[in-house]
Amino acid sequence: MTEGITWVGLDAHKVSISVAMLLPGHGQPMEWQIANQPAAVRRLARKLARESPSEVRCCYEAGPCGYALQRQLLAEDVVCEVVAPSLIPVKPGDHIKTDRRDAKKLAELFRAGLLTEVQPPTEEEESARDLCRCREDAVEDRARCRHRLLKMLLRRGLAYPGKRPWNRGHEEWLRSIRFERAAEQAVFEDYQLAILQVDERIKTLDERLAKLACEEPYREPVGWLRCFHGIDTITAMTLVTELHGVERFHTARQMMAYLGLVPSENSSSDKTRRGGITKAGNSHVRRVLVESAWHYRHAAGVGKVLLQRRTGQPARAIAIANRAQQRLCRRFRRLTERGKPSAKVVVAIARELAGFVWSALYEQALSH
Repeated sequence: MTEGITWVGLDAHKVSISVAMLLPGHGQPMEWQIANQPAAVRRLARKLARESPSEVRCCYEAGPCGYALQRQLLAEDVVCEVVAPSLIPVKPGDHIKTDRRDAKKLAELFRAGLLTEVQPPTEEEESARDLCRCREDAVEDRARCRHRLLKMLLRRGLAYPGKRPWNRGHEEWLRSIRFERAAEQAVFEDYQLAILQVDERIKTLDERLAKLACEEPYREPVGWLRCFHGIDTITAMTLVTELHGVERFHTARQMMAYLGLVPSENSSSDKTRRGGITKAGNSHVRRVLVESAWHYRHAAGVGKVLLQRRTGQPARAIAIANRAQQRLCRRFRRLTERGKPSAKVVVAIARELAGFVWSALYEQALSH
């Protein structure tokens, strides 16, 4: 029953929070603005309790402010939900956007039941997720540093003669380069130093992630996922920390849709139009699944390293991983033989891999 509930929309920013409160039986909301500070949020919680004769339910959009506001209100015994911004209904003719209007809109849509809540992580889950994302940022920084160095050399007519850069032969080639002008040599050495520093950052973060993966509650699910071909510790930790509770997806298709790996569709009457994948939801999980999907272009088989990763793991997890490898390797080969572009093939494999990952995590979680 939604009658008798006070609905509150919050438009949260770094400095301020716009509040719109819809009391039971009232068509127009009460509106005001507060500072985005813990003391002001506590006063807001007390005011909502005083002004409302019944239950109070608040909501705000997920964004750069994270889940701090929700945790502060929950600590004051005020129900607060974080909603998905991309799923908020939008009026095509509404071209005026202000903080006050956004708060009012959230309160009205919240009362109508048209908002979709996101699953908030706990503080421990968020800290582990941030560690994975920090490592991902460091890898991006390394790619930028390498790009700067290679383009600096290309501008001077120096290009690596080998096929693939950043291997042992490429490193020896870089060590052989010397510039006559001191300024050019200083730039070259500085770019190399930046790459070395980022490499050390990534190495340190890998060690911390490996240590965290051996601790509860990550030890078991990471072990199950490492049974899969193409999934090792870093990828497994990314999947576990970003999904933080696969039990909320009751089917594999739900998780595929959450990850944006399903085709978009614009159908009407007797016309059916399907396009590329929606790319909705969590892009971090989608990226690592696509990277893992490339491993299935090879023939199925269990090598020494994969066999070692599977040692001591449950038979159910190994069986699911074996089924995934047999099916996905065969499907990768068949789609390629039919002339499908490799980019489309690998996305199709990533979508099915997401289903196998869901099966491993979901069934093992229920068995525990």
